[in-house]
Amino acid sequence: MNYFFTEEQQMIIDTAKEFAAKHIKPVREKYDEEGHFPTEEVKKMGEAGLCGLYIPEEYGGMGKGIMGLCLAVEEMSKVCSAIALSMAATALGTFPILLFSSDAQKKKYLPDIASGKDLAAFGLTEANAGSDALGMQTTAVKDGDYYVLNGTKQWITNGGEARVYSVIAVTDRARGSRGLTAFIIEKDTKGFTFGKKENKMGIRASATRELVFQDCRIHKDQIIAKEGMGAIVAVNTLYNSRPGVAAQALGIAAGAFEEALAYSRQRKQFGQPISSFQAVQHMLADMATEIEAARALLYATAKTIDAAGDAKAFAKESAMSKLYCSDVAMKVTVNAVQILGGYGYMKEYPVEKMMRDAKITQIYEGTNQIQRNEIALGLIKEIASKK
Repeated sequence: MNYFFTEEQQMIIDTAKEFAAKHIKPVREKYDEEGHFPTEEVKKMGEAGLCGLYIPEEYGGMGKGIMGLCLAVEEMSKVCSAIALSMAATALGTFPILLFSSDAQKKKYLPDIASGKDLAAFGLTEANAGSDALGMQTTAVKDGDYYVLNGTKQWITNGGEARVYSVIAVTDRARGSRGLTAFIIEKDTKGFTFGKKENKMGIRASATRELVFQDCRIHKDQIIAKEGMGAIVAVNTLYNSRPGVAAQALGIAAGAFEEALAYSRQRKQFGQPISSFQAVQHMLADMATEIEAARALLYATAKTIDAAGDAKAFAKESAMSKLYCSDVAMKVTVNAVQILGGYGYMKEYPVEKMMRDAKITQIYEGTNQIQRNEIALGLIKEIASKK
């Protein structure tokens, strides 16, 4: 399908595709097996100009918006979504700064993130506050010009590898959602340590760790926006970042489909390629159609975000793109393994890894059950506003 990309957008796609073939594909199997974080590859992403695609030019980025980010993440995720995630998860940790920070904070942190020198991470989830993120227990108690943080954030992507962390903590529990505050916290701050690296089913080349705060003193200048705006920062961050997860899922699906289609033309049974069997043809047809529908939804959402500015204008669509693309990724990768048969179940073939990687896209940054809640709420609000 022709999406009539601009010359710059096509250049992003070509750069990401070339980068994935040259720097990601040769190491993806080894990194997946060993759970090795792609430090060198991230550095090369920065040199290729991929890390700052969504960051404005005035802060050292390329100014290509959510659409630019999605195009690059999709293309790299066709080869390895775990390595591409180092950049996508950095975007998640960067959005609070990009959307709500002061100009001084942006000038301090964004140029090094745009260049690939620094990674970022987003500290929201806790052991007993996953889908119910506002039920968090991490506290930030004011002490003069400082806040003292205590608590643990769980399953934080890029944890331990990133230098810049956007963290949400409770500053006034009595005020409910208005009692949360967002902070920028740098690695190596006294009282800020990391838990063990998690041993995951998929996206094994990415790093997932706990963020542990024990009497960690953070100056008030490190607050994002204002005290009490943490919930607004978190929600708007997720509205902007979920298309990145959708792009990751779409890339996984498209990569698995390409592998399955090529294999179906090579694999012969009963004296003919299995692509000549109608049962396989129908599977391929459904996979291709669902991928294209997911891509159309994602691109429309990304363009809406870049044009809208107000998160209320795209909260529902952001959830829809994450929901649909991740469900398509899971379905397509399962069918890709099925088409490859016994070979598809073996680690020598990439579809096995792609199926494992796909699952997390239905879970993080809000499970798909939470996405359905948000979509339904958006629909109800829309109809109510017309009365």
